[in-house]
Amino acid sequence: MPQEIIPLKRALISVSDKTGLVEFARALDAEGVEILSTGGTAKALREAGLAVSDVADVTGFPEMMDGRVKTLHPAVHGGLLALRDDAAHQKAAEDHGIGMIDLLVVNLYPFEETVARGGDYADCVENIDIGGPAMIRAAAKNHAYVGVVVDVQDYDEVLDQLRASGGLDLATRQRLAQTAYARTAAYDAAVSNWMAGAIGVETPRRRAFAGTLAQGLRYGENPHQRAAFYTTGEARPGVATARQWQGKELSYNNINDTDAAFELVAEFDPADGPACAIIKHANPCGVARADTAAEAYRRAFDCDRTSAFGGIIALNQTLDGETARAITEIFTEVVIAPDATDEAREVFAGRKNLRLLTTGGLPDPAAGGTAFRQVAGGFLVQSRDNGRVAPPELKVVTKRQPSEAELADLMFAWSVAKHVKSNAIVYAKDLATVGIGAGQMSRIDSTRIGRSKAQDMAEALSLPLPLTSGAAVASDAFFPFADGVEALADAGAEAVIQPGGSVRDAEVIAAADARGITMVFTGQRHFRH
Repeated sequence: MPQEIIPLKRALISVSDKTGLVEFARALDAEGVEILSTGGTAKALREAGLAVSDVADVTGFPEMMDGRVKTLHPAVHGGLLALRDDAAHQKAAEDHGIGMIDLLVVNLYPFEETVARGGDYADCVENIDIGGPAMIRAAAKNHAYVGVVVDVQDYDEVLDQLRASGGLDLATRQRLAQTAYARTAAYDAAVSNWMAGAIGVETPRRRAFAGTLAQGLRYGENPHQRAAFYTTGEARPGVATARQWQGKELSYNNINDTDAAFELVAEFDPADGPACAIIKHANPCGVARADTAAEAYRRAFDCDRTSAFGGIIALNQTLDGETARAITEIFTEVVIAPDATDEAREVFAGRKNLRLLTTGGLPDPAAGGTAFRQVAGGFLVQSRDNGRVAPPELKVVTKRQPSEAELADLMFAWSVAKHVKSNAIVYAKDLATVGIGAGQMSRIDSTRIGRSKAQDMAEALSLPLPLTSGAAVASDAFFPFADGVEALADAGAEAVIQPGGSVRDAEVIAAADARGITMVFTGQRHFRH
């Protein structure tokens, strides 16, 4: 039967991440715990003046094969796996001179870090840990008698219990064992997923994903749902890697919407000027480019002022004081940008409910990656939508050619449409959205909703003409019937960008020609469900 408290008399420590190592080992030593260690860990402890026994002295074998073989030995695994209350196990240990190990402290070779920094194939393989996972799994299985630590953040709890009771209680050992199995599972997932990519296996027979808890959340999309935020270790700039300067903890919906906003605004190269995206419920309600960040924000806001209230704002450049002051004119949940000036942070400082995040950079919209979504009984996996088209790749299919200004608006609207829930219609003029129709069951409905929102804003701004007059329009997928183009023409649109590929393309093109609209095909769609 498991003991409630196990005394810690002997610990094996072998870590690649030496954060807090010396302090932790010194505290164990002060409590009378004998320390076994290996390689660089033993060297670091000895240099700190601590008495350490080499695992090589315990096994009777030196570390060999560049350190690949050092802990894979019965003297180690027997000490971890032996049942303390099993007479046969204890006799076998006594017969073979195997001492018990009460605490295992191991963190693994930095495989994930090696991949993240672009290590080559051989380097990545060399950083696949073997002995570490084997010991961790052994200690975790035998948690009835052994404690196992794989995370630096668990050092303090172990020491607190050791000082208070001389050992670790069962509940703590169970929790540590669960954490240990999760770590080895995540490690193996990282290795298997990397290898699938490295050898070109697009659909491996088995696939696993793993994450590290970043924060527990108050609830999920709704208060009755439990939720948490996990990070994968991907270095892509965004909400997972951002620094939060102020404001209360992000919610589930905040995190989801902030990610959507930042991925959208990253479509616009900051070298080409400032851009701003305003997101509500994962859909953009306004996006714009301009000569200044403040002007980009105001133009994005003027697309749909009502929906922007309580939204998420993303910028592709540093947030400055002028833009910050404009943003504070209405209630905003989150602002995310690559950086923020001292003045901007001072402006926001008095807004305790406004969260400010800075990321140090923008995600690369052309970079690859993997996206997955759960369904009942499984999950769907696909590559990130990094599809892009350049003006020379467009095919003009109507009699009228687009002007230079229309082409710029078409490309702008197309970049936005990629981030709008399907069916998506985006009206744009002068590099700003003026109407967006999102998430409808039919494309004609999205067309009408976008027009209706534009009409509402024109009235609110006291403009004589609807905002869609002279606009360019992007459709994330083809028009199945000519009625969609007819509705766009009725709204005053003069240019359309769409993938093409409908069996009725000829009818759609003819309708555009009849209304004097220029239309280009991309040959690429951007469904977003």
